[in-house]
This record gives sequence, C-alpha cells and structure tokens, in this order.
Amino acid sequence: MLEAAVANMNSFGRVAVCGAISEYTGNQKRAALEMLDVVYKRITIQGFLAADYVKCYAEFISTTTDHLRSSKMQAICDISHGVESVPCAFVGLFRGDNIGKRLCKLLMNEKPARIGFS
Repeated sequence: MLEAAVANMNSFGRVAVCGAISEYTGNQKRAALEMLDVVYKRITIQGFLAADYVKCYAEFISTTTDHLRSSKMQAICDISHGVESVPCAFVGLFRGDNIGKRLCKLLMNEKPARIGFS
C-alpha cells in the first residue's frame, strides 16, 4: 500500500509512519518500499511513536472529542461479535486484518450494566 501511495506522491512529499503491528510477528515478507521513487521525488519518511507526543495528549483528546461529537470526524471501527470471535480478532491485529479500531462486542441486545453506588 505504501508503494502505491509513494508512486502517486508529489515531489518533496511527506509520509508519517506510525503503527505497524502486522509487522511485529510472523515470518512473512516484511513491508519493503521501492526506494527509487522516494529518492527521485525527494520524499521524507519519518517514523514516530505516540510517546513522542505525550505533552500534546490532553489537547488532542479535547479536540478529538469535540470533532467526534460535532461529526467533523468519524471513528472507523471493525467490530467482531461474540466471545468466540475474540481469538481470531486478536490474531487478526497482527496480520493487519482490521481497519480502524478493533472491537469485540460480547453481549447482544442487552443494556449495559450500571456500575456505581446509590
């Protein structure tokens, strides 16, 4: 997928890379990029970790929450159903099977439990 993106990028384009959980395990061929386009187009590719931006976390949560509530932004979720789907959903994280946030819905058609004291 990265190769297709790079092939369609403008000169001096920039790519931020974060999260490659499907690359953490397995013996399959690792993601490799055709570097010729990167060189000729003078593309910058920089990896980052979420920990690099801890100081921005509170502002990020506030802004993101506002955007989600006002529908300026939508969360993409990949939902599996039932407790029996948990193992496959978990393994799928490492294969790159999901798009967006991976969720497992364990209860169907039941009200959420209320936790608290009266």
